Amino acid sequence: MAARRQYEELAQQLSAIGAVKRGLGRILPHECPAGSAAVLTLLDRHGEMRMSRLAELMAIDMSVTSRHVAHVAEHGWIDRSPDPADKRSRILRLTPAGRDMLADLSERYMNALAHYLADWSDDEVDQLNTLLGRLRASFGDCRALTPVPAPSAVPAGPDAAPAERTTRTPV
Repeated sequence: MAARRQYEELAQQLSAIGAVKRGLGRILPHECPAGSAAVLTLLDRHGEMRMSRLAELMAIDMSVTSRHVAHVAEHGWIDRSPDPADKRSRILRLTPAGRDMLADLSERYMNALAHYLADWSDDEVDQLNTLLGRLRASFGDCRALTPVPAPSAVPAGPDAAPAERTTRTPV
């Protein structure tokens, strides 16, 4: 198990990842902010879906999801059609213009990563990908939070019960 100082360093490094994300966000076209890019990416990755599913995947409130969806729909990047199973709901799907925007976003990201990681070896990039994938897998579904117990509340012994899992709707 890693030493406490290693976890402290990791916490600092993960906190600094925000700067990396903001830097990548600056390469997005003005008309396609990060929330819009996330909508397009998730629809591409998971296929057509209801807005409630999109909100779940984005781990954000429905009102925020609705604003992102309205923005991408206004630009013609997605189509909102009535759900045949429930006329009150809409099915969201990418349009050809949305796929074109995704191709542009992908090209921008790849160019930025190639620029910033130009002095990294292929093995280092592979190692980063592997470790980040492993980190994500260790956290599992981040929408289902496991409370971190206080040091005095940590169960003792191998037969101790696991921490109770809770879920929340992110702000």
